Amino acid sequence: MRVAAAIALAVAALVLVLGCATPLGAAPPGAALSRATPPGAAPPGAAPPQYPRGSAQLVVFTRYSPLFSNAQIVRRLLSPLAAAAIHDSLARSLEALTPYSLDLTKEKFLVYVPPGPPPSPRGFGLLVFVPPWDEARLPFGWASQLSHYGVIFVTPAKAGNTTVVLSRRVPLAVAAEENIIREYPIDRRHIYIGGFSGGSRVALRIALGYPDVFRGALLNAGADALGGEHPLPPRDLLLRFQSSSHLVYVTGELDTFELAADASSLQSMRDWCVFSVETYETPAVGHELLSSSAFGRALDRLRQGVAPDAARLAACRSRVQTDLAGGLAQAQTLIDNGRPAAARKLLLAIDDRYGGLAAPRIIELARRCKCGLPPP
Repeated sequence: MRVAAAIALAVAALVLVLGCATPLGAAPPGAALSRATPPGAAPPGAAPPQYPRGSAQLVVFTRYSPLFSNAQIVRRLLSPLAAAAIHDSLARSLEALTPYSLDLTKEKFLVYVPPGPPPSPRGFGLLVFVPPWDEARLPFGWASQLSHYGVIFVTPAKAGNTTVVLSRRVPLAVAAEENIIREYPIDRRHIYIGGFSGGSRVALRIALGYPDVFRGALLNAGADALGGEHPLPPRDLLLRFQSSSHLVYVTGELDTFELAADASSLQSMRDWCVFSVETYETPAVGHELLSSSAFGRALDRLRQGVAPDAARLAACRSRVQTDLAGGLAQAQTLIDNGRPAAARKLLLAIDDRYGGLAAPRIIELARRCKCGLPPP
């Protein structure tokens, strides 16, 4: 079935793109999350650089963080059964994920720092931009808006739509944030992820998987529904995404394909209790990058934010939890009644729909099922 095939494909692809380390016996448990300094990284306590203000600069970052390690990407962006399948595959081959898929010494980022002082005592805002193109550049007209709102801009090179998402586009974006917050005073309440077209779709995945890092997302002409190929993250991260993330969708009124995609994405947000959402259609515009004025309006809306209604959020979460509990209970009944094939089909469907929200119970049931699902 489609879900099982997707998990098998994820295992094969991710083991290749994220890479394998030395045999398990050669490295201590937990090495993938180690804070040890990778080769070429800045030593602990090294003074951060300061880039010229008021002009865009190409830079090389040197600081690694566990947040963009392969282990964290698997935990945050894959469904429980897909993640378990990867760990099972590696365990059977006596290998482990490499700590990181990036060598930062070989990566370039473009950084723009406003010329003036931070807009508040807490520091600058920060926008990490995921492009659909490979060139690291600052879009025309955006510098004036970034300066007006006191927002630092950073975008990676070689992170366009033809680039692998999990082993490059995601870790490059998180690496950009992790390095900038160590080099400048940043107001953690105003750290955003954004993108255009295919980059916007990746930005939404990052916002969903890293709500403890990014407080909002600027989605320009590109969005997807949650679930399936864009699995829900673990429960703690989903709850945070629901309660504290603010999404701003901006698409041209003539961009009919992306407007339809926005509608599907917005419906899925409501289904999954994400209510802090705003949408805007840019008049007489097709599939185009935000103009300076539209970008400024979007930044303003991101900074304002909209807190979700507490009662509505609680009621929606209760509905989702009730539906999930019913599905898991049905799977257990099928297992208890000796119907592993039916249980397997249902567990795959639950994994596809609920993602990390179904853990750890779905892993326990997969183990009991003995129907070819990880873990064995």
